[in-house]
Amino acid sequence: MKRVSTDHLDRIVEFVRARREDDVSLGDVVALAELTVESLSSFFRSLDMAVYRELSEIATFITNMKAEIGRLQPNDLKQSRIPAAGMELDAIVKATEKATDTIMGAAEEVMAADPAQPGYKALVDERMMLIFEACSFQDITGQRVAKVIETLQHIEARVSRFAEAINAADAEGYMTDEERRREERKVRNILHGPQLDGAGADQSQVDALFSKPEGEGGSQAAIDALFK
Repeated sequence: MKRVSTDHLDRIVEFVRARREDDVSLGDVVALAELTVESLSSFFRSLDMAVYRELSEIATFITNMKAEIGRLQPNDLKQSRIPAAGMELDAIVKATEKATDTIMGAAEEVMAADPAQPGYKALVDERMMLIFEACSFQDITGQRVAKVIETLQHIEARVSRFAEAINAADAEGYMTDEERRREERKVRNILHGPQLDGAGADQSQVDALFSKPEGEGGSQAAIDALFK
């Protein structure tokens, strides 16, 4: 930003010094005011330009932000893709429950049947066919899971591009009190859920822990530490 003109300031100082010991007339006051206005005019012009540039940059940033939000297509995510993914997951749960009930029901009938009774083989064959048909749910479930994964990848790509465009950084303390309580409860009660292959404690670690003599590591604290 430009500074006040030094030449104009020097002229003001010289004017004041020259009139310091003389009576100051109205003309002198007017002349001093003119010099002051002249010296500050360049400063205010530069100030106006600086404010204009900053406001212009803010306006450009807001315009770019709106464009990026538009590319994010939040309405499409909210009204179409996310609800569709939710319905697919709901269908997966229902199909899994139905298949499980069918398989378990057929298996119970086979186990309860008397092999010595007539028609036992026909019953077993019929129930086995029901089990095979129920197992076919995996194919449809796999297709539904693939659609959900595609939606998640789509959302991830858009959010990542948006974050890069606005140079976003992770904020501290983003969790609500309820979310924080749930996370603390998961850690406290070891509610990590099913682990992926290669993650978490494997069976050999669990077996080794429980095979130790009492007092040599089989305490509750050691068990909790294993699953954290």
